[in-house]
Amino acid sequence: MDNRSADQRSLEAKTARQILWSSDRRFQGWTCSQCEWNYPLPTLLTDPEARTAYDRLAAARFREHKCADHLSRLGSPDAEDFTARIRKLVAQGFKPKDAVDLFLQEIALEYRNQPKTLAQAKADGEDFLRRVRAGLI
Repeated sequence: MDNRSADQRSLEAKTARQILWSSDRRFQGWTCSQCEWNYPLPTLLTDPEARTAYDRLAAARFREHKCADHLSRLGSPDAEDFTARIRKLVAQGFKPKDAVDLFLQEIALEYRNQPKTLAQAKADGEDFLRRVRAGLI
């Protein structure tokens, strides 16, 4: 019989890593829900049998990877929302630098009396630009 509390099981379920399919203009492939690990789909892979083999290989690589070896997707809830907001601006056509600048102006208006949140937003914006420059995003 399992002696773990329902809260502990719920937390484990929420934090268990999962393999996720991701598809946008710049990337198509498998990613980890907990870290920046990814396994891109080869551009000319169209044969259904080859795709099935690719999916099996991606699943095996996912099980083998260590999240500690990759940048984390986890953070404070605000950090995740901040990155999503910046990505949304980029998806709307803004250059990454302009998207971060606009995002920081919005945050300055929304959280003007919360210096910790403003500092976190600035750090997240800088981190986003660093990842873009490094080719991680």
